[in-house]
Amino acid sequence: MKLPQKILTGLAAFVVLATAALALTISYTSDCGAAAAVDEGDERFQAIQFRCYGPPEVLELTLLAKPVPKDDEVLVRVKAASLNPLDWHYMRGSPYLIRLTTGLGAPDNQRLGADFAGVIEAVGANVSRFKVGDAVFGTTRGSFAAYVIKHQDGSLAIMPKGASFAEAAALPVAGITALQALRDHGKLQSGQHVLINGASGGVGTYAVQIAKANGATVTGVSSERNHEMLKSLGADYVIDYRQTNYTDGDARYDLIVDMIGNHPLTANLDVLQAGGRLVIVGGEKGDWIGPISNMIKQPLLSPFVDHEIIVMLAQSSGDELAALAKMMESGEIESVIDRSYALSELPAAMAYLEEGHARGKVVVEIE
Repeated sequence: MKLPQKILTGLAAFVVLATAALALTISYTSDCGAAAAVDEGDERFQAIQFRCYGPPEVLELTLLAKPVPKDDEVLVRVKAASLNPLDWHYMRGSPYLIRLTTGLGAPDNQRLGADFAGVIEAVGANVSRFKVGDAVFGTTRGSFAAYVIKHQDGSLAIMPKGASFAEAAALPVAGITALQALRDHGKLQSGQHVLINGASGGVGTYAVQIAKANGATVTGVSSERNHEMLKSLGADYVIDYRQTNYTDGDARYDLIVDMIGNHPLTANLDVLQAGGRLVIVGGEKGDWIGPISNMIKQPLLSPFVDHEIIVMLAQSSGDELAALAKMMESGEIESVIDRSYALSELPAAMAYLEEGHARGKVVVEIE
C-alpha cells in the first residue's frame, strides 16, 4: 500500500473510531444518584427534579430551599405551569445530541418546566417594573415548582386580564412559537391561505387563532375528533390526516407551518404557491437526530428550490408575552386546555403528553 493510501486509510479509521466514541459518550445514561441534602434551617418548597435521564418515572417531587430574589429579580409563587414537548426532550436527553448542552450522562440542571403563571411574593431592591401582588406569567427553567425566580427584564409580563392562572400558564412557549412562526418567519399577510399541520396541539391551537385574527384563510390538519374544536377556533377548512394526505391534494398554500414533520420537505414544497414559505416548528422523532434532522436538511435543500424554508426556534421575551396578553384580553386568542394535573402527578402528565394526542395544552395546577 502506497503512503497516500495509508494516510487516507488511517484518517478514515480515526474518523470512524472518533464517531463511535462520541456516540457512546453522548448516549450513555448514568444511574439516578441520591438527592442533594437541604439544610434543616432553610424554608422549603416543593419542586419536580430529575437526577437522571429517562421516562416519566425519573421525575420526583422533592423539597428545595426557598430562593431569595437578588436586586433585579422577583420571586413568583407559582399557581400553574404547563407542559411542552421540550420538557420531555430534556427529561429523556433525546435526541442524544442535546446532551452536549444539557449534560453528558446526567442532566446538569435537574429542574424541569418552562411556562408558569403566579403571583409576585417578593421583589429585589432595584425592581421597578413589577410589585408584590402582581399576577404574572412567563418562562423560566424549573417552573414545575411552587416558586421561581425571574429577572425583571426577562420573559415576564402581567397576566391577561380575566384569564385564569391555568390559561395564562398555557400561553408563553406555545403562543410565542405560533406568533413568531406566522408573523416573523411566515410573513403572513391578510388574505393568504395558511395550512397548519398539527393544528390541534399546543402551538397549533394558538396558530389557528392568530392566523385567523390576521385575516388569513386557515386549513388545519388533525385527527377527525378535533375538527369541531378547530372550527370553533376559526379554521376554515379541516383535514383528517388519517384519511387524506394534504401533500397529494390540489390546494395550494401561501404558508405551511409544520409542527409534525410527517411529510418530506419536498412534498410540502410541492403544495406551496410561488413564493410560498415553509416554517418548520417540530420534526421527526428519534434518539439520535430526531427534530434536528430538519436543521441539517434545510441548508442542503434551500439552494435548489424557489420557496423559503425556515427551521425556527422561538425567542421568548417580556414584550412578546405582553403582545399575547393583549390578544387574549381582546378575545383574539384563548387557551385550549386538555387536562389539568396536580404537581405530584407530573409523571402521569408527562406520559400523557408524550403520547402525542393532547388537544391544546396540558397544565399543572400548583397548590
